[in-house]
Parts: sequence; C-alpha cells; structure tokens
Amino acid sequence: MDTLKVNIDVEAGTISVYNNGRGIPIEIHSKEKIYIPELIFGHLLSSSNYDDDEKKLTGGRNGYGAKLANIYSHEFTVETADKNTSQKYKQTWTDNMSKCGTAKITKNSKGEEYTRITFRPDLKRFGMDRIDDDTLGLLKKRVYDMSGTVKNVKVYLNDERLKIKDFKSYVDMYIKSTQEEVSEKSGGAAQPKQAVVHEVVNQRWEVAYALSPDGSFQHVAFANSIATTKGGTHVDYIANQIAKNLVAAVSKKNKGAAVKAAQIKNHMWLFVNALIENPTFDSQTKETLTLPAAKFGSKPTLSEDFFKKGGSTVFVQCNSFTDSLAVAKSGIVDNVLNWAKFKADQQIKKTDGTKRSRCDIYFTEIYHRSCIRSDCLASQSFQTLTMLGRRRPEIAHSS
Repeated sequence: MDTLKVNIDVEAGTISVYNNGRGIPIEIHSKEKIYIPELIFGHLLSSSNYDDDEKKLTGGRNGYGAKLANIYSHEFTVETADKNTSQKYKQTWTDNMSKCGTAKITKNSKGEEYTRITFRPDLKRFGMDRIDDDTLGLLKKRVYDMSGTVKNVKVYLNDERLKIKDFKSYVDMYIKSTQEEVSEKSGGAAQPKQAVVHEVVNQRWEVAYALSPDGSFQHVAFANSIATTKGGTHVDYIANQIAKNLVAAVSKKNKGAAVKAAQIKNHMWLFVNALIENPTFDSQTKETLTLPAAKFGSKPTLSEDFFKKGGSTVFVQCNSFTDSLAVAKSGIVDNVLNWAKFKADQQIKKTDGTKRSRCDIYFTEIYHRSCIRSDCLASQSFQTLTMLGRRRPEIAHSS
C-alpha cells in the first residue's frame, strides 16, 4: 500500500476511506458459506485476529471497528478489488446494518487492488443533525495523524495530498502551530525558536523531544498509528529514559539541587511513534497503551547522541534553522535548576522570610524561559487543527 485517501462530504453527510493495499479475497468462506467481504463487514465476531501467539503490528483485535461503523450508519458500502481472483466486489447495507444488499461482482481485467469504504453515519444516534465543525476537525486531525505516522504512504484529504511526509514534519507542524498561536495572542511578536531533538531509534521507534511550553509534562504519542491521547507504557518508557539521564546531568551541574525524575518530566514535551507487537489498551477507544514494556517486541534505547553529543541521527530544527544539539543542551537542565532554586527559596521564605526578592527573580526567570513560549496549549486531540483555523479547548495534561 502506498496511497490512502479520505473524503468527507459535510453536505451529503458521507465519509469515504480508500487504500490501494491488497484487496479482500473475493471468494466464499469455507465454513460460513458466504463471501468473505460480507463476513468481515456484515457479521459480528468474525475477526481472524484472536491468536495471541501470532505477532501482529496492528491495532484492532475483535473486528468491532468496521462493523460498528456499519451498525451506526444509514448506509454502508464496501468496494474491493482482488487481483488473485481478477474480480471486483461491491455491496451495500442500509438501516443500521439490518438490511444487506446483494453483492455485485464484476471482472477486474486491469488487475487492480484496493478497498474503499463509504458510509453515511446515523447522526441522530449521536445527537447531531449534521457533521458539525468539531467532528469535522477531529476527523481531519486523524487524517493528519496518518500522514505523520504511516511510512512511505501518500495521504490525501478531500483529493488534496497532505504536505506532511513523515513523523519529523508532523512534529514540526505541532511546534509551528504553537508558535503561530502564541505570536497571534501577543500581537504578532516574534517568538523564540523552539529546539526539537529527534531520533529514529530503530525501524519501530521514532522519538522527538522539545521543552514543555507551560511547565507540565505533555506528549503526542502513537502505537501502531493509533493516537494514544492519554499516553501509556510506551510514553513512560521513553520519558523515564530521558528523565534518568537528565537527573545525572542536573546533579553534575549543581550537586546541591535535589531534583527527582518526576520533576524533570514536567519540563518535557514528547513525541513518540511506535510499532508494538499485539498491543493492549485500556478500552475500545484505545487512549492508553497498557502492554508491559517487556512485551513491546523491540527495545527503544535512545542513543548517547540524543542526550549529549548531537550527531547524524540527532538534530535540532526550528523552521529553517538546523544545528546539532542534544537534549541536555536544549535548555531543560537550566529550566530544572531554576525551578529547583525557586522551590528552595520558597522554603527559605517560609522559615525566615529573608529571601523574598531572590525568589521573585527566579520566578521571573522561570516565567521568561518557560511560559513566554506559550501562554496556553490546546488539547492534544486538537493541536494540529490550528493550521485549519480551528478553535481549540484547554490542554489535557498527562497524569
């Protein structure tokens, strides 16, 4: 598969998803005695993804996703082209999957391979009369997610190819949109360039890091291209590596600074794109990855360059500016030390009240270093929508 196309027609209330990967076999299932496309999309509990001993890098398991889309639609159509049987297949369900139309099978003389799903959601079941702006924004955001997390695939939204070609450019979009929003709120004032440290750890892991603009731990993470908006074990694994390394860096720079890993995390903004074997999640919405790190199927060990030296796989990109830099040089050590001094001075103030002015100085420095970058961020689910001109709710921080 090298092409993914999503079309959203607000007026018609329809959504279409197409990919040119291997088509669904157009043949009668040996046991169920019905065509395989009908079995997949029109019958519950027909998934083939139950074997936990088989290593898979997918997200679904029970086969509910496509069937639920059918059940909650006025109309649901599947089209597929099977190269092996030289056939094309088209079938439509109506009235929330209660009525199954007759399959139309034609010749596939060109040997095409693809699958297209087109459905018209039953919006009243969701308390809606039309695809509203918020829902449209969320759907578009999901398409942008795919363009950033799926490798070597051209992604189109409403017949226009998205410019995001890889995870690095996806991260850059986040940073740029945040800076543009802050600049707009400050009357067009120029904003400090945001350093981004990035590394392709291995074939299954890609990580990027930036300073948190508001002094709280934030993350944008994916497991098998599923947006894990609440994080999970993959985020924890990467964050713990960075925090452990930086605890040592902070202690080396100031031996008197009593800083813990959890406090360092508050200055992180992480981006994680991971492929996980047989992932498990907290619920059907898959907001949190729960699979233990020992079962990931790969070990994402960040390089020494990522932390210290800078190198061929580690770079800092701020729009057009590029220079070698590492996490330890990105400003987080200074931020953490300033924070530690601020907390220490607060404690002194409580005991004798003699350090008020010094506390004010450190507070001002922290505010200048951290908060000036952004006076607020939007919810992770809507951050990328700034470029679409969308209003965004308050950010949801990781627990």
